[in-house]
Amino acid sequence: MEFWEFMLAPTILFLVVVAPIWITMHYRSVSKSSRSLNEEDRESIEHMLETVDTLTQRIGTLESILDADHPDWRQKSHRQQTGKE
Repeated sequence: MEFWEFMLAPTILFLVVVAPIWITMHYRSVSKSSRSLNEEDRESIEHMLETVDTLTQRIGTLESILDADHPDWRQKSHRQQTGKE
């Protein structure tokens, strides 16, 4: 019984003081490491941005073609969206 009595105070001290600090510091470090993007994520974002730029250029091209062929397409589109024809 003497050993258990001896270990009781350090165990309580560990559970009350050390363990909460340890757990808090662990999850802080995990959170900080997960905030930064890894190389694969950066490449994926870069690819998506290139795709957005390409699509933006395509939309501009399509709008210029529509402007040349049907000059009032924007007004017709707006009227259809608002329900006024």
